[in-house]
Amino acid sequence: MPLITYHASHEQFAPSHLLDLVRRADKAGFGGVFSSDHFHPWGPSQGQSGFVWSWLGAAMQATRLPFGLITVPGGWRYHPAVLAQAVATLGEMFPGRLPWIAVGSGELVNEHITGGEWPEKAERNARLREGAEAMQALLRGETVTRRGRIPVIEARIYSRPETETRLVGAAVSEATAEWLGGWADGLLTVGHGPEAVRRIVDAFRRGGGEGKPVYFKMDLCWAASDAEALRQAHEQWRFNVLGGDVNWTLRTPEDFETAARFIRPEDMAKAVHVSADPGRHAAWIAEYAEIGFESIDLHNVGADQEAFIDVFGARVLPQVRS
Repeated sequence: MPLITYHASHEQFAPSHLLDLVRRADKAGFGGVFSSDHFHPWGPSQGQSGFVWSWLGAAMQATRLPFGLITVPGGWRYHPAVLAQAVATLGEMFPGRLPWIAVGSGELVNEHITGGEWPEKAERNARLREGAEAMQALLRGETVTRRGRIPVIEARIYSRPETETRLVGAAVSEATAEWLGGWADGLLTVGHGPEAVRRIVDAFRRGGGEGKPVYFKMDLCWAASDAEALRQAHEQWRFNVLGGDVNWTLRTPEDFETAARFIRPEDMAKAVHVSADPGRHAAWIAEYAEIGFESIDLHNVGADQEAFIDVFGARVLPQVRS
């Protein structure tokens, strides 16, 4: 069975609260932590956006778990050389506990803050690959000079871990997954329904990713009743089920609030695994595990994280490990 990790959602919870939650997840038996990296939340009602790179040092010191995150090396909010330095420092301080991070092409809601142009998807992908390749070279210890879309001049990272962190590409479409297969160290995807998710993984392998590790982020909502789980999923995560390219191109949390005004609670079950039954969640996890993921990240989008951690630690994790 894959490693089951706890999702630290910086859009939804204050960094101090998240620190308590990852300690709790560690004690409950989760096998790791995977973190978001946002400047803004998706919607104003989520109300948080802690700086993940500050938080990671504290969280890794406070627990025994391996960590990962998803970030954007496209040169808007972060220059890839600075990201590589951050990754290398954490890897050196906590050997073996930052085995991989995911890199993606980004969302305007986070990346526009530095005032740069937000190009079309093809150009964003080109910047993703260029930034990721610069990071890979720096993490190998090379001195890097590149004069492309994202200039890097005579950069070298001196404080590095013995084991290099893998850069895994993030994809939600078959086309992007197939493109990533040729150069990324692995694949991270998210989705609803094993068949749809399997098609993305197959596309990655078809594009050159055969034999590379694949990872899955599973959006779910658990609560004491199905009705409450559906209510919480709608309250917290309706901004992420808009479809199309909206998630990558809306500019502010207020824009997401406006765009999501017609999303109904019953619409959430098409994108989030909603159930009050821990056994149902265990069955869903088992279905995705058959695809061959190295880890499955459980993102409970609801508000009561403490109860989720306790219940899943006692009733779900033992099932999926048996």
